Amino acid sequence: MRLKLVIQYFIFLLSVLLLQACAVNDKQQLNEFFESGRKALSKKTLTEQDISAGLKEALRVGTERVISRVGKKNGYLNDKVIHIALPKNLQKVHNTLKKVGLEKYTTEVEVKMNHAAEVAATKARHLFWKAIKDMSWQDAKAIYNGKANAATLYFRNKMTPALKRMMRPVITNALAEVGAVKAYKRAVDKYHQVPFVPRVKDDLTGYVMTKGIHGMFYYLEKEEAAIRKDPLKRTTALLKKVFG
Repeated sequence: MRLKLVIQYFIFLLSVLLLQACAVNDKQQLNEFFESGRKALSKKTLTEQDISAGLKEALRVGTERVISRVGKKNGYLNDKVIHIALPKNLQKVHNTLKKVGLEKYTTEVEVKMNHAAEVAATKARHLFWKAIKDMSWQDAKAIYNGKANAATLYFRNKMTPALKRMMRPVITNALAEVGAVKAYKRAVDKYHQVPFVPRVKDDLTGYVMTKGIHGMFYYLEKEEAAIRKDPLKRTTALLKKVFG
């Protein structure tokens, strides 16, 4: 029964293409009709498993490229788009210390915050891959038929709370590992030595975590769009089959 329906579908689709072709005089348009038909037929041969596996592989490939980019030395620090600037309270501290020639302390904090995000990105790889693995077929189908950034939007909306919970200890350890916590304390201590300044306190871990995740999602969206549109970005046979 299923085979009969498939055959009927192919006959119907080919009939429509032939009827359209009969009304076309221009050879180039005729070729375009047959090419669109070929692509339509090819796309219909994809199984649920193909689409789900292809989408997950696209996310794994994209995630690996992103982590390699932002997780390298100075990956955040030297990137004008995702560079993590000082939070507002610390920017005030920086401006005050700059007046007395001590801005090097807050500059050190900014550098080390970015290095912490770089360290955390490399350690968060398995967290992203687990989230990809757990994606349902219904979600995969909606993403496959969605916009160029559908997967990234899904990932951001559905996974960010869990990623934050999982990444907080990673960021905390990374901040300590690169010396950001000590640098922050030195900067704030110097600031509080200035007369009449207000007390400041920041959640450095939460701030770097949020900015770090934003930076990864920013480039993940770029990678997703590229895989969908650019044949050269489809580096595996499965990606070529699903997105070709």
